[in-house]
Amino acid sequence: MDTTINERIQQELNENQVVLFMKGTPVFPQCGFSATVVQVLNHLGVKFKGVDVLQDPGLRQGVKEFTNWPTIPQLYVKGEFVGGCDIIREMFQSGELQDLLSKSGVKTEAVA
Repeated sequence: MDTTINERIQQELNENQVVLFMKGTPVFPQCGFSATVVQVLNHLGVKFKGVDVLQDPGLRQGVKEFTNWPTIPQLYVKGEFVGGCDIIREMFQSGELQDLLSKSGVKTEAVA
């Protein structure tokens, strides 16, 4: 993997509590999977940084190699890879995602 791409990914993770590497932006997701994760995070009131991998093919491939995870989107909380769309959806439905965010000290503003 390109060292600069690796450093860029690590910098995003270091500077932001919650990072979503996604297709498109949080305001305008470019795929249904990215849109689903954005909806979950917005529903929970989580502040997150969306990184559009469509703007940089090197980043798109690099983030897959960084985690050894083949798909986008990829969610990170406090620098740790959490998962892709299906995992995030399942964790949200079971309450695991809310627990993880809470235990990680990530502020949510969810309305019950």
